[in-house]
Order: sequence, then C-alpha cells, then structure tokens
Amino acid sequence: METDRDIILGAFGYRLRVSPYGASLRGLWKLHGSTEYVLITGYEGASAKLGGQGDLLIPFPGRIKNGQYRFDGADYQLERNDKDGPNAIHGYMRTLIWEITSQSERSIAFTAVLPQGSHSGYPWSLEAEMTYSLEVQGLRCSLAITNRSESAAPVAAGFHPYFTPGCAEGLIDTWELQLPYQHYLEFENLIPTGKALPVVGSEFDFVESHAIGDTRFNTCFLNPIRDEDGMVRIKLKDPASNNGIEVWADGALDYLVVYSGDPLPPSHRRRSLAIEPMTCSADGFNHPEWGLIRLGPGETTTSAWGVIAK
Repeated sequence: METDRDIILGAFGYRLRVSPYGASLRGLWKLHGSTEYVLITGYEGASAKLGGQGDLLIPFPGRIKNGQYRFDGADYQLERNDKDGPNAIHGYMRTLIWEITSQSERSIAFTAVLPQGSHSGYPWSLEAEMTYSLEVQGLRCSLAITNRSESAAPVAAGFHPYFTPGCAEGLIDTWELQLPYQHYLEFENLIPTGKALPVVGSEFDFVESHAIGDTRFNTCFLNPIRDEDGMVRIKLKDPASNNGIEVWADGALDYLVVYSGDPLPPSHRRRSLAIEPMTCSADGFNHPEWGLIRLGPGETTTSAWGVIAK
C-alpha cells in the first residue's frame, strides 16, 4: 500500500531508509570509497520485516507479563499479542501510519497520535514525534512523546534496530562487542523475575570488548556506565575488516536489550545484532522502579540515540 512506501535519505556518505508505516527504520548504509557497507540491516515493505526490525515501540517496549499491570490504584488488562507466550508485547504505535511533518535530503520527521481508548487496557492518548537526521558524525534518532489525556499515563519507549559493524556477510560470533552496563535482568520464560544481577563475571560480561563467540542474547541490561558527556556508548567491531560502529544513547535511555536473533530463520539468525535502547526495562509496567515514566497531562518526554561508523 502507498503508506507502506520506503523513503530514502542521503547525506555525508550515509544512506537511510525509513517508512511512514510505524515511523520504522528500514536500513542504514555508509559509503567507504566505492563500497557501501551495511550498518543497520534493512528490508523493503512491512511484509519483509523479521524479528521487529526497525520498529518503534510505544507505549511500552518488550513484554508485559500476562498483559496485566496496576497503575495509580487501578488494574488493567492488555491484549495478549505475544506469539511466544500469554503476554503483551511492544506497544501499539508500530502499526500506525505516521504523518510526515517535514522532510529534506538529510532529515525527516513523523508524527502520530495513539487515540484514547483505541486499545483495551491502555485508556490514554499519546502524541509522538520521531525525527531521523543524517549528520556528519552519523544517524541521530530523536523521539518526543506527549500525554494528550486528562490524567497521568504510564509511558515508555524503545527502539528495535539490528546492527552490523559494516560487514557484507558472516555471523556475529567473530565480532567484538563492548557493553558498558553494570547489571542485567534475570529472565524466566522471557519475563524478568525481578532480580538484577551483576554483569561482571557472568556470561554477559562485555564491559571490556571481546568476541561474541557463541553467546546467545535476549537480555535486558541496566545501570549504564556513562561517559563524561552523559552518553553511554556501545561498540561493535569486525576484526577481519576493521570496520565498526558506535551506538550512543542519552540519559533518558537507561536500559538496553541485546538480541542475537537465534530463533530467527537461517537467513537472519545471528547475522546481525539487535541493540535496542529503551527508557524502561522489559515488563516495565510491572516494575516502575526500572524506568517507567509517569507522564502527566500535557507533559512531554524526550529521548535520543544514534549510530556512528568507525
């Protein structure tokens, strides 16, 4: 359909593909000499998407256990739309058709409204603006969410891009990864148990960069080790080509899911690494202490992240 069209932007040696369908991020490439390298794996048309590629996740990222939560003294039941269990997953705005409010060769902005009462168990209205900008240093992704309801709303957001360090082919196993986070969440049946475990000494200890090897990720990290400028920086490198990327996230994005795609079909399995900045943890509606935003009427929350070719 026309609203599922792909839009291509290009500037500073980067090429970006996005779509009004979900304000989705459908690919990013970087030109080195005469060769164009993949940084974010892409697709054309929503029917070609696998594993949530490039989705924008509002008003919650990840799963909500049994689709149930309690907020301001009231109990709510969300639609259980998770194919892997009786849970709600990834919110509702990724299937909306977003309006383009501005566009140039290097930047595009989308807006959409989640209508009040449009989804069982979430009786609030949100307005969101998503802006993708190509800059000299790379891609910048900026999000603003405003509560258009008359009462406070539970709000969170996440992003679902899959990255490569500029490789044409191959598996993630030989790539080197650095994840500067202090803790990860213990999971059971894809849902956090409520325990945050120390990263150091665990199988997910990538505080210092090293090869991914056979590590299987579907893991939520928290307590980032931020640089002096307030940013956390995740690094991915291919030693064979010496190509790499740096994914940065601002202070609003304190949580990160890393997913190695092991359940995906062979064409996508372990061929890119999902690095997913989030404002809250998985099952965040049931763990407000892990980043859930209580957004008052008319209030706006913002977040930003980006990627740089190295």
